[in-house]
Amino acid sequence: MRSRELSRQIFARKSIDKLIAESERPEHALKKTLGPVSLTALGIGAVIGSGIFTVIGTAIGGNPAKITDWKGSPILDLMVGWLHHASGAVAGRPGAGPALVVSLVLVAIVCGLTGLCYAELASMIPIAGSAYTYTYATMGELIAWIIGWDLILEYAFSNMSVSVGFAAHIVDLLDWLGIRLDPKWLSPAYLPLGLQDLAGKDIFAPGWHFGFDIPAFIIVLLLTVVLVRGIRESASTNNAMVLVKIAAILIFVFFGLSFVHPANYHPFSPNGFSGVLAGGSIIFFTYIGFDSVSTASEECRNPRRDVPVGIAGTLVACTILYIGVAAVLTGMVPWQSVAGDGAPVVNALKRVSLEPGGARLHWVRLFVLIGAIVGMISSILVFQLGQARVWFAMSRDKLLPDVFSHLHPRYRTPAFATWVAGILVAIPSGLFDVGTFAEMSNIGTLFAFVLVSIGVLVLRAKEPERRRGFRVPFGPVIPVLSILFCLLLMAGLPAITWVRFFVWLVIGLVVYVSYSRRRSEFYAGGEIKP
Repeated sequence: MRSRELSRQIFARKSIDKLIAESERPEHALKKTLGPVSLTALGIGAVIGSGIFTVIGTAIGGNPAKITDWKGSPILDLMVGWLHHASGAVAGRPGAGPALVVSLVLVAIVCGLTGLCYAELASMIPIAGSAYTYTYATMGELIAWIIGWDLILEYAFSNMSVSVGFAAHIVDLLDWLGIRLDPKWLSPAYLPLGLQDLAGKDIFAPGWHFGFDIPAFIIVLLLTVVLVRGIRESASTNNAMVLVKIAAILIFVFFGLSFVHPANYHPFSPNGFSGVLAGGSIIFFTYIGFDSVSTASEECRNPRRDVPVGIAGTLVACTILYIGVAAVLTGMVPWQSVAGDGAPVVNALKRVSLEPGGARLHWVRLFVLIGAIVGMISSILVFQLGQARVWFAMSRDKLLPDVFSHLHPRYRTPAFATWVAGILVAIPSGLFDVGTFAEMSNIGTLFAFVLVSIGVLVLRAKEPERRRGFRVPFGPVIPVLSILFCLLLMAGLPAITWVRFFVWLVIGLVVYVSYSRRRSEFYAGGEIKP
């Protein structure tokens, strides 16, 4: 009997009408202040951040290693090796090289397919929580909990990655100004590849060292204060920052074109399809930006119109900018030189500025540095916004403690959830490196995209008559393609990332069974929708 009740509960779906009604209660109602322009800027603010200024170097150069190891090998390579009765392990994760532009086209296709699915669900369910809320309405409480737990991982690790990238660019800015500070307070305490200067000289050996990344820690806490004060102020701040970093990107592309060496494009794809896939898998996490657009849908004035526009605008603008930077960067310097570089764009400008005729790039480097720093600040702003809103939505559904859905009496924002999210992101940002954070965020992002695409298919079958402000064209074709492409990109991630991800999900299931399930409205005889 107990097992039957448990089965009914974990598959219990929350009706869309009830979700919307609960979000409109005065004690839980968020202020509706956002329009399509602010939403698009919000998405661009998240997407054009650490990915284009920092993680793009890892995607191009890979993570080279001297010995083969299954833990660092992409799952796809291990699977192919198993089919051929071999280990399939490779020496580190391969880089895409100049072929990253192909990776970005693949990522754009996946994001376009998934973005359409997000747009349909967001137009039907304009509630804070994004993929978590969508799965609660389509696949039941257990899957909703899993995706909510996954989103906590996704947003947290994304922000930690961006914060570390921000600190690396602060170091570069201080270098441009001729200011020398103790590097132990400007870099993470754990550096798996060590820390080297531009000449390749070791500053810190690989492993732990006594220090703390103070800039990464401080920026997270400062932006937490901004978010507690309210979404209107946050959106206005973000809009200004988006304009600055787009200008910096365009200036880099314009001036960098004069220093492109065609020889650097050969070989175009040094690691074949495996490199292209791995490059796309690494850069993918920054596209969580359009997920942040749907997360903020409850704070839109007209979500059924504004959310699809915001998602589409984000994808088109960001894909064009990514491809432009990747093409120019790999033409300016050899692709191997950006492997492990925390600030590949500005350091490429520094290298080229030392060449004959490159003196004018000295000031270009400063402007790009400022744009990169501003870009990362806006990414942190949006990721922290999204994370707090997921905690808020899960608390409102009684799956997390009630305090996470308490709103500030003056600003009407989930202040407690925002502060907890800020502290939990700020401390690890001072301790760990960008690579570990990026890979963990990638698998969480792709997993969320898979469940959102499945959610569209489920709602088409269960509630075909419900009004949709936007409908994905071509029936089930696009959601199915979205699922397949996301799984393909997940296969490009290292095996150890999959292991860590499953461990995180197991911890989440333990929390659900021992705590959240007993607080659910469906636990003690609530109405269960079959």
